[in-house]
Amino acid sequence: MFQTFKEWFWMEKFWLPPTIKWSDLEDHDGLVFVKASHLYMTIPYAFILMIIRHFFEKFVATPLANAVGIQKTVQKIKPNTILENFFKHSASKPSHTDIYGLAKKCNLTERQVERWFRSRRNQEKSCRMKKFQESCWRFTFYLMITVAGIVFLYDKPWTYDLWEVWDGYPKQPLLPSQYWYYILEMSFYWSLLFSLGSDIKRKDFLANVIHHLAALSLMSFSWCANYIRSGTLVMIVHDVSDIWLESAKMFSYAGWKNTCNTLFFIFSVVFFISRFIIFPFWILYCTLILPLHYLEPFFSYIFLNLQLMILQGLHLYWGYFILKMLSRCIFTKSIRDVRSDDEEEEEEEEEEEEGTKGKETEYLKNSLGADRHLIPNGQHGR
Repeated sequence: MFQTFKEWFWMEKFWLPPTIKWSDLEDHDGLVFVKASHLYMTIPYAFILMIIRHFFEKFVATPLANAVGIQKTVQKIKPNTILENFFKHSASKPSHTDIYGLAKKCNLTERQVERWFRSRRNQEKSCRMKKFQESCWRFTFYLMITVAGIVFLYDKPWTYDLWEVWDGYPKQPLLPSQYWYYILEMSFYWSLLFSLGSDIKRKDFLANVIHHLAALSLMSFSWCANYIRSGTLVMIVHDVSDIWLESAKMFSYAGWKNTCNTLFFIFSVVFFISRFIIFPFWILYCTLILPLHYLEPFFSYIFLNLQLMILQGLHLYWGYFILKMLSRCIFTKSIRDVRSDDEEEEEEEEEEEEGTKGKETEYLKNSLGADRHLIPNGQHGR
C-alpha cells in the first residue's frame, strides 16, 4: 500500500511539465540535479543548529545582554500559602468572585490579590534576557544567511534577468551554493518550529506555526520540482528585512529606544518594499507570468503560485502589526511588540502610576505640590 502511494505521489504530472520524466533529471556528465532525498539532511542539521543556538545564547548572547545592561532577574513576591495553593491547584487567573473570596481569607484588598496573581504569572514567564537571546540568535543567523545569499546570487544571471530563471527549465543542474543555501535555510526553519514550545509565546503563535510550515512546504516543493532559481530569489527577498527587525528588538529589550525606533523604521521601509513591491511585482511576476511564455500551465506551476499567494497573505497579516507598531511609535514615541502576551510591562506601568499617585498624596499631606513647592492655604482642591 505504501509503495502504491509513493508511486502515485511521485507521478511526473504532479511535479514536472508535460513530456518531462524523472529520468531526464538524473545525474550525468558531472551535472548534479536535485533529489528529494537531499532534504532528509535538514532534520539532523536542524538539531545541530539548536545545539549551536544553545551555546550561542549562553556564551555570546548572554554576555552581550549583560554588556548593554540586561540582567536576568526573578520578580520577587511576598509568599502567601493560600494564594499559592489556589494558583497551583485551581487557576492562575482567578475570577472576580474568587478574588473577592481570597481577599477575605488573606485579609488583603482585591487589588492586592490581583497584583499578587499577576506577579506570580510573570514569574512563570521568560524574562527580558530570554527575549534578547532569541532575537540575538535570529539576527545572527539572518545576517549570515543574507550575506551568504548575496555572495551566492550576485554573479548569477537570473538575479538580474528574470527570463533566465526559466531558461532550460526543468533541466537545470544544482549548484553547490544553491544546495547549501536551501539546506541551511530549511534547517533553520525546522529548528524554529521545533523550539516554538520553549520560545516565548506571543499572540501570533499560530501565525508563526503557519508561516514556518508554509515556508518549509514552499521550499521543499520548489526543491523537488526544481524551482531552485526562483526559490533562492524568494529567500533573499525575505531574509533581508528580518535582519532589521531582530536588531530593533534587541535594542528595544536593552532600553535603547532611539536606536530601536530608528532600526524599526528601517525595517518597516525594507519590509514594505520587499514584501509589497518586490515580492508581488518581481517574484510573483516571475513565477506566475513568465513561465506561460515557455510552458502550458501544469499542476506544480499552479501549486507553487498558490503557496506564494498564501505567503503574500501572511505578509498582509504582519504588515497590519507593523503599521500598528508604527502608529504607536509616532504617537507615543516608543515601540512595544503588540504580539506579546507578557503582563510584565503592564505591571511596571501600573507600579509607576501608583507610585506617582502615592507621592502626590504624600506631598499633599505635607502641603507640597507634585513639584515639591509649597501649596498656599485654600488651594489644595484646585
